[in-house]
Amino acid sequence: MAATRLPPPYPLLLSAWRQGRLNLRNRIVHASMTTRRVTDSRPTDSMIQYYANRAEGGAGAVVTEPLNCARLQSRGHYVRVWNDDFADELKRWAAAVETHDCRLIGQIQDSGRGRHERGRNPRALGVSALSDDLSWTVPHVLEIADIRQMVADFGESARRLERCGFSGVEISAGHGHLFHQFLSPWSNTRDDDYGGDFAARLRFLLETIEAIRAACGPSFAIGVKLPGDDGLPGGVDPVLAVSIAREVTAGGRVDYAAFCQGTHARTLDWHIPDMHWPRATWMPLISQLKPSVSGTPLLALGLITDPAEAEGILARGQAELVAIGRALITDPAWPRKALQGRAADIRYCVSCNSCWGQIVEQQPLACDNNPLVALPGEVEWRPAKAAFAHRVVIVGAGIAGLEAAWIAAERGHEVCVFGASAQVGGKTRLHAQLPGGESLSSIYDYQFARAAASGVRFELGFLSTVQDVLSLNPDRVLMASGSSMTWPRSLPELWRADGAILDLRSVIGSLLDFREPQGGTAVLFDMDHTEGTYAAAEFFRRLFDRVVLVTPRERIAGDVPLVSALGIHRRMAQKQISILPHSELSVRSDLEAGIVRCVNLYTGELTDIAGVALLTYSTPRAPCNTLVTPLRAAGVSVEEIGDCYAPRSVMAATADGYRAGIAV
Repeated sequence: MAATRLPPPYPLLLSAWRQGRLNLRNRIVHASMTTRRVTDSRPTDSMIQYYANRAEGGAGAVVTEPLNCARLQSRGHYVRVWNDDFADELKRWAAAVETHDCRLIGQIQDSGRGRHERGRNPRALGVSALSDDLSWTVPHVLEIADIRQMVADFGESARRLERCGFSGVEISAGHGHLFHQFLSPWSNTRDDDYGGDFAARLRFLLETIEAIRAACGPSFAIGVKLPGDDGLPGGVDPVLAVSIAREVTAGGRVDYAAFCQGTHARTLDWHIPDMHWPRATWMPLISQLKPSVSGTPLLALGLITDPAEAEGILARGQAELVAIGRALITDPAWPRKALQGRAADIRYCVSCNSCWGQIVEQQPLACDNNPLVALPGEVEWRPAKAAFAHRVVIVGAGIAGLEAAWIAAERGHEVCVFGASAQVGGKTRLHAQLPGGESLSSIYDYQFARAAASGVRFELGFLSTVQDVLSLNPDRVLMASGSSMTWPRSLPELWRADGAILDLRSVIGSLLDFREPQGGTAVLFDMDHTEGTYAAAEFFRRLFDRVVLVTPRERIAGDVPLVSALGIHRRMAQKQISILPHSELSVRSDLEAGIVRCVNLYTGELTDIAGVALLTYSTPRAPCNTLVTPLRAAGVSVEEIGDCYAPRSVMAATADGYRAGIAV
């Protein structure tokens, strides 16, 4: 009897796409992501390795980070393309990707007056002498001769990329970048050939497309990202987006189009939706705009992290191609695993935007859930077997401990993990149960599954002692026991001793099962400034009549990447969560009467908050490392990792666990 052939998983997503100049093995396009792995505008081995890994992992095409394609562009962290200085490196880059039957698409982009990070851009070029809506940068205005030179440079650079083996270019004309600034009536107040009416505002983009077509061969592809809705009054709304798209895609000018959202303003966070947005965030708008692209293949984008989501978009006819960005940072083998029906093995992106935070802080691209970004062997990575098997005890079942556990076990060591909680995940598990945190569970779910499959033994639900650890006669101990929030030093120790005020983690743990409103006011003293604190504030708003955030700083979310901080500020305002800056809790509070008194750090002015039903604090953390000294005294080799070494981020915990696991 013949075996029944099962239908291929995700048949549309993984089918070849051949239309016009596009010849792709599947419908998956890796969206442009800046790697910050370029040195003095020269491609580096690490940067090329990043792209090669995504190609090896199965992507049909990879769009590069923005390139310096015009003489006026001199950003050292972008590759210079406008001359032949790095032609050999460009050829090596193209070969590293195209060898895997993956198309390499170079991105043409300039941020103009826009700025991703805090502060102003002193070297900005722009359309008009108007400030950026986010950074208030006023650019040097491009003269007509400058614009025409840029157009010529873009054409010549595209031709150079083609000669070096690239398959096409993508023009980024959305996201509030320079082309977008020309298109928008809000940012373009020129009255010359490149402004004043719709046709003039469109001229820069159309001339660039024409220059590339004239310079390159008939098989060289051109894609374009267009603004769908920048959320700025007087800017590019969906109605204007339709008119722009019709003109740009008319007559087969481009080979694919995409619609992106947001701009360099309060809508910067629309660029890359985080965990608080719905999945496939922009598909309703993209579907609405699709008829305007004149039959040009449409590339869907915006918080698409799962193969089933991508397949559904294609099956509904909402797009012909799907852009996957952050998810391919987390797992470059995402396409291959989907093709092989192994979606359960994917290491999923949690859409936290830590990667964005890295690059705007001028650090190499990195990921909370992938400590091997851009390393050789990153695709389907497995640790090498150890020369000798050891007994390894790990104290702590959070992110750092779990990462170390599965890696050490796969290397052949006998691993036992002690955990104080009955469940793994540590503090990340708490955050995962708060608004916007659900996807964080994929970090420890993946780690736990790998650990269990590798034979790790778990002893959970109790605080381990020195005797518990020593009873296993370990060769190595990894202390991943985390950290705890410190008592606010402005408050009397007596209040801590009588248990009148508990830290935020303890409070969240006790309130998670509450469903009915509790009434009164919740006061949260914020010396943390990371996302978990504000997710807790949103959770409190469901239970209490009022929530007040008190912070010694001038604003909240100071330690969150700007692209996510904007969303936090918006949600705090929409949910009417009050913010009291420049303030600390006062010892003159009357907790029995439900009055929390706050003192301004600069004026000494007191502010009373009445009707307080809950007072809690989120503060800098101290390592929980009480077992370290006695274990070392007993002659055991002990290494502290994660927050037990120094309280830091999830990214640091995963990286620590990885390093410890391969070092055992």
